[in-house]
Amino acid sequence: MKPTSRTLRGMNREAVQTAIRAIGLRKSFGDKVVLDGIDLDVQRGTIFSLLGPNGAGKTTAVRILSTLLPADGGHVRVGGCDLAEDPDGVRRAIGVTGQYSAVDGLLTGRENLILMADLHHLGRAAGRHAADELLERFDLVDAAKKTAATYSGGMRRRLDIAMTLIGSPRIIFLDEPTTGLDPRSRRTMWEIIRGLARDGVTILLTTQYLEEADHLADRIAVLDGGRLVAEGTSEELKRLVPGGHVRLRFGDLALLDAAARTLGAVTRDDDALSLQVPSDGGVRSLRALLGRLADESIEVDELSVHTPDLDDVFLALTGTTEKDEVTSK
Repeated sequence: MKPTSRTLRGMNREAVQTAIRAIGLRKSFGDKVVLDGIDLDVQRGTIFSLLGPNGAGKTTAVRILSTLLPADGGHVRVGGCDLAEDPDGVRRAIGVTGQYSAVDGLLTGRENLILMADLHHLGRAAGRHAADELLERFDLVDAAKKTAATYSGGMRRRLDIAMTLIGSPRIIFLDEPTTGLDPRSRRTMWEIIRGLARDGVTILLTTQYLEEADHLADRIAVLDGGRLVAEGTSEELKRLVPGGHVRLRFGDLALLDAAARTLGAVTRDDDALSLQVPSDGGVRSLRALLGRLADESIEVDELSVHTPDLDDVFLALTGTTEKDEVTSK
């Protein structure tokens, strides 16, 4: 459905705050509907993660938003530019780092960056200055004159993102940025991504690691079967899933019995002298729970809060867990 003029005026007013806005985005390959009218709203300077099981349409959405694939329907603005009417403007605003490194292994780290600077027509002096600044920013100065083929996976990934930044993009698409990296290199990459967002760069992230989305993303959109099934912060998504509870442990069986009578619908473990009480884990509900016990002079020795994680969210929303390859291709 074509957006109304009123809708488009609203999109233009929001452009100052919005880096990526899609309304009714659709894409099919033959008879297979890959994107079935999804809406996205990515605010400037934030990290937004697209997640979903294989075939959900995540990568197709990213390819459309980065001008690599035409949409069949919908309206999209990226970096303030209309995707259909001004694709060159979109390309000037974005940078794309794919799952597989675009680094040339035969060139040194500095030569890779200078090559990108030349492709962006920065000029000889400006290009070399930008390359040297990025080598220092990404802790690659000592390896600047070594061929990229000798780099570790983490170093190649840092160089790849540095190459993306040569054109000073306001929006960056990061597709699986830490795949294959060891835990230390992954943490280093997370710090780099957070630093980019602090500098005002908008990040649209796809990842196969639920922990990564949990730690990095300001907002997460869950795709399944080409449809947007949920969107929100990590904590908002976790609250969609039942199973949260508070575990209370008591000093003796008499206190356990008294607490069980007071609280009602609980699961008790007499051997551990503990109760499991359904709860959303929020401050207000915890205060209410402890208040009920305090009113009956029941002392609690230990309290722990257990809330669903993103694995639980994916199982509930898509029937898929992280072990089943969460992201789509």
